[in-house]
Amino acid sequence: MPKGSAELTATRKEEIIDACAKLYQTMNFKDITIVEIGKATSFTRTSIYNYFNTKEEIFLALLQREYELWVQELNEIIDSHENLTKAELAEALARSLENREQLLKLMTMNHFDMEMNSRLENLTDFKKSYGKSLEAVGRCLDKFCPDFSEQDKQNFLYEFFPFVYGIYPYAVITEKQNQAMAAAGLKFVNKSIYELAYNCLIKLLA
Repeated sequence: MPKGSAELTATRKEEIIDACAKLYQTMNFKDITIVEIGKATSFTRTSIYNYFNTKEEIFLALLQREYELWVQELNEIIDSHENLTKAELAEALARSLENREQLLKLMTMNHFDMEMNSRLENLTDFKKSYGKSLEAVGRCLDKFCPDFSEQDKQNFLYEFFPFVYGIYPYAVITEKQNQAMAAAGLKFVNKSIYELAYNCLIKLLA
């Protein structure tokens, strides 16, 4: 790690993560390289290695940031409402996912390779942020679903979070995928992130 203040280091890391996020809007993971990320920043490829050892570490940091933004929104739901019906809670949680399309897209990546190619300290930081998202959803249940037992809460979390990992491919369909499904004779009704999440949540909360 280069010498400098913690604030400067954090700022430079954010610039690298921002560049990765921007590239990921139009490119796939395979085609994004450290060189491409360097071109989108004020850093050389060599300089980026002062902050991240691999491309996977940059994507892991981006995923971590997206989890942290989701946690902020979940905390806002908790702090800004005294009471919510289960239907209202389902709507609020579904909207929070609708606002985090980048998070849902990143969830479709190969997490095994991303985590295996990241240093332990980076992976630990990511797991802490992921853990905070579990805790935040759990606090929503504690506050707005007082009839839920601890087992009910655990059942909800272990069904909801795996479901969240699969939302993006069903909600965001490319024209090529549409053409392929039509050619295969598949009838597909496109649902939005909100619709898929709300329908799942309303059943899990019932």
